[in-house]
Amino acid sequence: MSGVVRVALVDDQALMRAGFRALLDAEEGIEVVGEAADGEQGVALVRDQVPDVALVDVQMPVMTGIEATRRIAADPALAAVRVVILTNYGLDEYVFEALRAGASGFLLKDTEPADLLQAIEVVAHGEALLSPSVTRTLIGEFVSRPPDRSTAPGLDRLTRREREVTGLAARGLSNEEIAAHMVISPLTAKTHISRAMTKLGARDRAQLVVFAYESGLVAVRGTA
Repeated sequence: MSGVVRVALVDDQALMRAGFRALLDAEEGIEVVGEAADGEQGVALVRDQVPDVALVDVQMPVMTGIEATRRIAADPALAAVRVVILTNYGLDEYVFEALRAGASGFLLKDTEPADLLQAIEVVAHGEALLSPSVTRTLIGEFVSRPPDRSTAPGLDRLTRREREVTGLAARGLSNEEIAAHMVISPLTAKTHISRAMTKLGARDRAQLVVFAYESGLVAVRGTA
């Protein structure tokens, strides 16, 4: 990735797009490469421009943000594109479906400007936009769901160490915290995470967390 973060805006509300664009255009180091008013246009825009980050509204006409995310994630030519879902509703079922579809995280539409800018930087550099509090909510969502290994094949391909780091990541630990817990270097922890993601076909840490719970790799105990 170059020094400039290239961003695509996909939202059916023109006023919302205009607000995001005004904010991002005023920020040095961020370039808005285009806008789209529905999911179908959004996929076409992303394929044409291949941005670093696509901000995608979850509910849109013609094609939803979830389906748009799924198509972007399934296109090998767009492997480097990171999708951030925009929602008015917080952590709801749409968000979980979007994470499964390949989104790298989510943002509320009323997010503070500084938080939006930071989120774009975080996702553009390959990290998932999942704070420990978000991870705890994800855990809570899976409490009532029995593990379904058919939705997350590949568990048997992970080494013991890779399973361990995946489980710790699913509990919201950073690479540094995983390293301290396992008594290894942060670089080694990052390597294990990267190898696990590669073996499981996970685009990023967000999908790794979903995999850990859906596969039963991590046993949920309450919501902690």
